[in-house]
Amino acid sequence: MPKWGGGWVRAAAPPCWPWSRSAGVPGRSRGARRGPGGAHRGPTGARCAPRQEEAQAIDQELFTEYKFSVDQLMELAGLSCATAIAKAYPPGSFTKSLPAVLVVCGPGNNGGDGLVCARHLKMFGYEPTVYYPKRPNKPLFEGLTTQCQKMDIPFLSEFPAEAALIDELYGLVVDAIFGFSFTGAVREPFGSILNTLERVTVPVASIDIPSGWDVEKGKADGLQPDMLISLTAPKKAARHFAGRYHFLGGRFVPAALQKKYSLNLPPYPGTDCVLQLS
Repeated sequence: MPKWGGGWVRAAAPPCWPWSRSAGVPGRSRGARRGPGGAHRGPTGARCAPRQEEAQAIDQELFTEYKFSVDQLMELAGLSCATAIAKAYPPGSFTKSLPAVLVVCGPGNNGGDGLVCARHLKMFGYEPTVYYPKRPNKPLFEGLTTQCQKMDIPFLSEFPAEAALIDELYGLVVDAIFGFSFTGAVREPFGSILNTLERVTVPVASIDIPSGWDVEKGKADGLQPDMLISLTAPKKAARHFAGRYHFLGGRFVPAALQKKYSLNLPPYPGTDCVLQLS
């Protein structure tokens, strides 16, 4: 989800790599269940991965030049995440009686995306549960929390201590802890949370960036999600993603902004708000 960028000087063009829209599904990994994953075939080309400060600058322009509000983009981002999850892991594919999903939210805007995602998942027929240990004292996040509570989405008071317990209770985990503005060391309780999530066998779906990763270099020994939902544009670290499902979401970047930052985003099919990338 968008974060605020500071002063910024345009750097060299961001790195690009080939992209395609895949109709197939990559190989099974980490014991996760296979979903349908059907996506449209399309032309190949090159997409550009903004660096951390470039991604911040794009969001800053969306706020200042295009006058989007944070809650506007957060709603679109969270809806995109829920839609991508529904395409990859439809409720009927869960082996348990209920399509139970654990949504782990961090203290920033990525956590807000997770709350919006949980609300839409509920509307899509899932049974989400939220763990939200560090809640900002701001009206936006308080409102998102209230909306979930009013829709009978439970909030855990403690995080499951063992990965096996998460595997037993849930069929999917949504990682909405840290976004692309994250830097530095992971502090508690999120260090322990990520250590546990690294050991679960159910699929993990990360919003924008796998939490704990360096936004440009990734993290080979960190969380390795089954799904990545890139928002606005895939970040540079997405090159290191090795899971089955990579979706692009957040269909709100104006054409002029895409051109200015050489994003070369692939076209979304029809009226869809997400696109599966190979």
